[in-house]
Amino acid sequence: MKTKLGNVELTFLGTRGEIKGRSRYHWQHSALLVRYRAARIMIDCGTDWLGQLRAIAPTAIVLTHAHPDHAAGLAKGAPCPVYATKATWDVLRHFPVSDRRTIPLQKSKTIAGVRFKALPVRHSIRAPAVGYRVSAGTANFFYLPDVAKLPHPSRALRAIDIYIGDGATVIRSMVRKKRGTEIGHAPIISQLEWCATAGVRRAIFTHCGSAIVRAAPRMMATLVRRLARVHGINARIARDGNRLILPGRTD
Repeated sequence: MKTKLGNVELTFLGTRGEIKGRSRYHWQHSALLVRYRAARIMIDCGTDWLGQLRAIAPTAIVLTHAHPDHAAGLAKGAPCPVYATKATWDVLRHFPVSDRRTIPLQKSKTIAGVRFKALPVRHSIRAPAVGYRVSAGTANFFYLPDVAKLPHPSRALRAIDIYIGDGATVIRSMVRKKRGTEIGHAPIISQLEWCATAGVRRAIFTHCGSAIVRAAPRMMATLVRRLARVHGINARIARDGNRLILPGRTD
């Protein structure tokens, strides 16, 4: 099915976090393909995607951070420009990526008609991470597959249509402090509270951890929906291959 001109198509290429377990719904490392007009922008490219980029044919790749499950698919280079923050490029300085482009923090960067704004989040000290406010036409979403803490959620998520977040854990927190900084993964239940604070009414969770991957899919989907309903949010768990159309301009 073709995407109407002006609409944004999101394809969850992969939805698995950095865990050993896999399932038929969560097989590949988390990555998102954003299609808007002629653009095919891949967000993140983990180890599982090494050698598979030709089939995806991205026109650009954008990285959230330098952990292997988000960037090691570029260990042999990339067939297109790759965008990342300076902190991420510092970690990946030995990767043979010929067309490196830097995304500034807190400022919008337009890539083939799609606007990305990188907002720093707490997740790792060695591989500083960002979440992206992504806008194309009238569609707006926030992509944050790895997060321990999102500073100022009401500001970061303002006027966002859909929040795409970290599914590493559902209820049990995996946040700890290292040198006074929060690292790890905030549970889905906390991220739903961020969305409620900002008035976001739709959420999808990717980068799934063992609590989701090893559980019965229907049971886990029901749990996430129930937790979200408390805040008036429609939430679900993404699966590999899921597609979502965000209506945009039709002119």
